[in-house]
Amino acid sequence: MPLHLYNTLSRRLEAFTPLHPERVTIYACGVTVYDYCHLGHARSYVAWDVLRRYLTFLGYTVHYVQNFTDIDDKILRRAHENGETMVTVSDRYIAAYHEDMAALNILPASAYPRATEVIPEIIDLIQGLLDRGYAYVAGGDVYYAVAQFPSYGKLSGRQLEQLMAGASGRIEEEEQRKRHPLDFALWKAAKPEEMGVYDPWEAPWGKGRPGWHIECSAMVRQAFGATVDIHCGGMDLIFPHHENEIAQSEAVTQQPLARFWLHNGFVTVNAEKMSKSLGNFTTIRDLLAQGVDPMALRLLVLQAQYRKPLDFTPEALTAAAKGWQTLAEALRLNQQVPLPPTPPQDVKSHPSCQAFCQAMDDDLNTAAALAVIFELAKTLNREQHRYLHGGGLGRSPAAVSRDWHTLVALAQVLGLEAKEAPKTSPTMGLSDEEIQNLIAARTAARQAKNYAESDRLRDLLLAQGVKLVDQKDGTTHWFRVPAGSTP
Repeated sequence: MPLHLYNTLSRRLEAFTPLHPERVTIYACGVTVYDYCHLGHARSYVAWDVLRRYLTFLGYTVHYVQNFTDIDDKILRRAHENGETMVTVSDRYIAAYHEDMAALNILPASAYPRATEVIPEIIDLIQGLLDRGYAYVAGGDVYYAVAQFPSYGKLSGRQLEQLMAGASGRIEEEEQRKRHPLDFALWKAAKPEEMGVYDPWEAPWGKGRPGWHIECSAMVRQAFGATVDIHCGGMDLIFPHHENEIAQSEAVTQQPLARFWLHNGFVTVNAEKMSKSLGNFTTIRDLLAQGVDPMALRLLVLQAQYRKPLDFTPEALTAAAKGWQTLAEALRLNQQVPLPPTPPQDVKSHPSCQAFCQAMDDDLNTAAALAVIFELAKTLNREQHRYLHGGGLGRSPAAVSRDWHTLVALAQVLGLEAKEAPKTSPTMGLSDEEIQNLIAARTAARQAKNYAESDRLRDLLLAQGVKLVDQKDGTTHWFRVPAGSTP
């Protein structure tokens, strides 16, 4: 079947077809750059990276734009606390974002527009809303009049009357300026306490800065025109952010802002909402600094289909790390087993590729796609172990080569790529992974009562400075013997 995606707007799976037959446009809401990226960001941007990679795999040219919100109350507050400017804060965290995403093997966007770079477009859009009666000026601020947009709430499924119940608790002064409690700011007048932190922009209605929602409407319009194929973000953005984007854009263009709206599920930590107050707030760079393999973290994210909730636990991360070891070993098979120099047949005709695409066509079901990949990896690892232990290949080199090339291609669709394994040298010795693989082979030999092979592998490890200690429970511990000492 063709690719089907769950459209939040229609609340159903729909066959995906882009506006232009060979080109797909995607706009993803980016981060507000006042802090480091956390697990929720990893979940979101891995999901959209896979969406982009799969569309490319299907033969589309993908133009993917992701913004940076670099003017916002949180950024101004952080700048004021640190005695810095808004630009200093935003530049620091934009650089950190790029580092974190590169570590997770997330492809760079086609463009990263910043809110501060589209101020003329924002002012033009606000003026268009004012001219059409969808916005009004109040005390130097500009507000969107939600009552003027009859279909407000169509994305979230909420109605104005229902939303009124949750409209309390806002700043009283702002409430007095607004005509309707749900009206939202398109432009915020400059405040004296913000001077020095940023330089306000001139607008026909007074100096100030844009509100949060208007920037994305302006950026989509600048990058793609009235309509984008896919607009995506976290479920927390459905209301009010994406709802407000629709109201802003469609009031001016009279065309759909996006044909498909995609939203990823939430991340919990040990079944609790992630928050700093609970002490379970985890940044990507903290995890990587603790030695977590970024590919294991990416694998963990992919083990749940993007719309489903993802619970982050130490046990889940450990399991993902073990799974990545299995997959990485298979991806590196070409470093251990000589493969035919001629390229294999088109991987898209491989049965595993067909099963993989069937899973991905079902709303990017990466959990099912991974099951296909791991079956292929296990098959290749059995071949690799057989070859390394003198048994030769169980199938023709051409068949093994075709399987391996297919595995590499499918893993790349999910952004899972294994770096070249560390080389053995007289000074460095075996890598930890090589040691674990040899211990596993020795354990298999012992279980098969092939004691000659077991002894050979033990002596091989000892010659490389690795001492084995067999435990009563059947496990084997190991440690490195310092150079020059007697094992």
